[in-house]
Amino acid sequence: MSTERTPLITSGVCGLTVTSGACGAESDTTPESSSGTPSKDPRKLNTFFGVMVPTILSMFSIVLFLRSGFVVGHAGLLQGLLMLIVAYTIISLTILSICAISTNGAIQGGGAYYMISRSLGPEFGGSIGLMFFLAKVCACGEYVLGLVEAILDIFGSDPESSVSGGVHVLPQGYWYTVLYSSVVLLLCLLVCLVGAHIYSRTAFVILLVVTVSLLSIFISSVAVKPRDFVITHQRSGNQTVHYNASYTGYNATTLRNNLGSGYTLDYSTNSVMSFATVFAVMFTSCTGIMAGANMSGELKTPSISIPKGTIVAVFYTFTVYALLFILVSATCDRTLLIQDYGFLQKINIWPPFVTIGIYCASLSAAMCAMIGASRILHALALDDLFGLPLAPAAITSSSGNPWVAVLYTWGLAQCVVFAGQLNAVASLVTVFYLLAYAAVDLACLALEWASAPNFRPTFQLFSWHTCLLGILSCLVMMFVINPVYSSGSIVLLLLLLLFLHYRSPTSSWGYISQALIFHQVRKYLLMLDMRKDHVKFWRPQVLLMVANPRSSCQLILFVNQLKKGGLFVLGHVQLGDLDTLPSDPVQQQYNFWLSLVDKLGVKAFVDLTLSPSVRQGTQHLLRITGLGGMKPNTLVLGFYDSCTPEDFFLQDTAFCDTSMGRGTEGEYNFGVDLPSLQAHFPPVRHVESPRWLTPEEYVGIISDAIKMSKNVCLARYFFQLEGEGKDSKVDGSERTIDVWPLNLLQPGSRDYEDVCSLFLLQMACVLNMSNKWRQARMRIFLNVETESSDQGWVVNEETFRELLRKLRIRASIKIVPWDSVVQHHVHPDGEPTRALSEDFLSAVNCMLMEHSSQAAVRFLYLPRPPAHHSQSQQYLAQVEAVTNSLGPTLLIHGVTPVTYTDL
Repeated sequence: MSTERTPLITSGVCGLTVTSGACGAESDTTPESSSGTPSKDPRKLNTFFGVMVPTILSMFSIVLFLRSGFVVGHAGLLQGLLMLIVAYTIISLTILSICAISTNGAIQGGGAYYMISRSLGPEFGGSIGLMFFLAKVCACGEYVLGLVEAILDIFGSDPESSVSGGVHVLPQGYWYTVLYSSVVLLLCLLVCLVGAHIYSRTAFVILLVVTVSLLSIFISSVAVKPRDFVITHQRSGNQTVHYNASYTGYNATTLRNNLGSGYTLDYSTNSVMSFATVFAVMFTSCTGIMAGANMSGELKTPSISIPKGTIVAVFYTFTVYALLFILVSATCDRTLLIQDYGFLQKINIWPPFVTIGIYCASLSAAMCAMIGASRILHALALDDLFGLPLAPAAITSSSGNPWVAVLYTWGLAQCVVFAGQLNAVASLVTVFYLLAYAAVDLACLALEWASAPNFRPTFQLFSWHTCLLGILSCLVMMFVINPVYSSGSIVLLLLLLLFLHYRSPTSSWGYISQALIFHQVRKYLLMLDMRKDHVKFWRPQVLLMVANPRSSCQLILFVNQLKKGGLFVLGHVQLGDLDTLPSDPVQQQYNFWLSLVDKLGVKAFVDLTLSPSVRQGTQHLLRITGLGGMKPNTLVLGFYDSCTPEDFFLQDTAFCDTSMGRGTEGEYNFGVDLPSLQAHFPPVRHVESPRWLTPEEYVGIISDAIKMSKNVCLARYFFQLEGEGKDSKVDGSERTIDVWPLNLLQPGSRDYEDVCSLFLLQMACVLNMSNKWRQARMRIFLNVETESSDQGWVVNEETFRELLRKLRIRASIKIVPWDSVVQHHVHPDGEPTRALSEDFLSAVNCMLMEHSSQAAVRFLYLPRPPAHHSQSQQYLAQVEAVTNSLGPTLLIHGVTPVTYTDL
């Protein structure tokens, strides 16, 4: 994948490289050597030679000489001018977008593809780039067919030819047309392979020839006297039809008769014309507006030349077309315009003027389209968006000419000429170009809406209104011209988008989607008012503190299931003092952590901090993580014990070298490959390894979170949990979730409805709603003293069942007598002891093992930590004893009301 600094190709007239003069020779710099310093400054072209000449030549195609009469004859002068205004309005709106994008930074070769891909990203850019390539291929075939039509008009051997002069030596017919078109295409291929620089050098000369031909047409309208013609056409079944046509010179009656429309049969395709079909043919004259923008790399002042040159060229061509429409409508009757597309040769003071103009304009446009298409294909191949099918197109000659891409283009253009008639492919060409123009407008609209500070083009005569209007006008005209072609092109575009999205090409070009997402997220975060929070819309927003992800991956995957669409942040504290360091070591770590998130397939953010102690760092993260209404309300910590953690990186295939082959070749990985990811995170802690966290500090973190009104969860034995990976097929049907809502370390407690117990139930219910736990069975254990004289537990059980019904929690209730456990907490005189004995803790652990040994995960009540740090070790020892050898267990202390029984 090319980087944003890698030139795709060097630009020139229609994609040619220009180094000197009006249209200089092709560069010797290959893409591989393009990083070297050029010996000469390539920016030597001014506005006229660099923008106006290629743009005018591209817009003066076959329509100028062979289809002006066709448009006016069928549509009439008024509708013809309307078509002209509509077409130029559409391209003018697109020109504003082109000027804005091209003056926001130098563009490389590839024209529209480069603009769109670097603005909208590889998926959209690649799909539209391929569509634009197809448009140019079809345009190349169209121009060749037009040239062959003009040649046969002069040299065709049909005895019933509509032209009275000329040397009629060439046989006519469909296959002969294909043959002649193939010969012309072969000539274009040879020029593009061998002498493309010859065309670039003679571009200005070709423009002079076309201009002389145009002047001869305007002079002839005054100098040539009125005359009559007999036009003959061969119909199906060898039927010959004769038409009487007249050239009247400037005549008010002729002008009046040609004002209205007169759609009739097109003799070249034998189909009845309409506004849409005529507009499609006429619009092909407007498809060269990007020729000047492609010259950005060779212009002395691109920010001035591109807007000025393109706008002047468009205004000039519009004026010529409008004057030509008026001229032919005032001097030729409708029959001449409709039945003879080459009539301009007959009414010229010297017919070869028009003939030479037609040949030059057609051949120039055909080669321009072939060269431009090959450069777009070459750019696509260099970016490796479509993989192996286009890979050969990246090959270039020693002079940098992409000859394989030229062969691709020639082969596809050869398929187009089998259409046999210019008018037959005009609709397809126009639809493809309109779709490409709509994409350019979309790119500019996205840049404008994203409000990125670096989008400040020097060309300012645009707004999001012009971009949106350009998009809508292009799409509307597409369906007006041909709904079938339009629908098919959009379907093809969507399929290409899906293909590229599936391939997931990652680039360093910058993604406009990221800028748009940022813009929208900022707007909605401002609207997310925490003062409007309501308990019935509560969801867990989790900050999971991770010391080393090698030993925490299973817990990360589990919490990803537990978040229920809420915020999930991986927090990490790097020990250190910024005053003693040359730079912040945390900044370089973000890419590694984000790559870890990608590998695990979890929907999580990453927040890292530098602090002298883990406790202070956790306080920082609890205070500053998140924005607005999206801030963590729950802290999850791994359990503090002495067990040796396992290295998850050695177990998961995603972190093994054998997984490198799938989809990684050529993929941009943001500077983090698998070996560097593995090397970044240190090995797991051993028994002899020093602890960075003391028991007092660990319990202090729990106390701090509770003081800050955060819920706390301690996770133990989650390295034993299986089936949480993204490729796991576990549906939870074999799993059980056990919930113990009573504070087991406070035997006298009988309150199942305090805030902490209800929070415990809510978290278990949230887990039960996640994908991998949806089919799991949830069991709630109620501890009762059945031998007590107070039989209130029966009432409590019914009350608890009613509570579960109101909370819509589906779970089975298990009654667990624990008289034998409680007796370890009672003195022989019957009074409860203050301290929890080891026998009591062991009995509680045995009770849990007896009833929950087969559960996939257990939810236990976490007592509030002691107020004084001297009791921290005792507190941890008690919790550790109760949960010893249980399996995956989540100890929870909730401080947030989270349940709501009303609507």
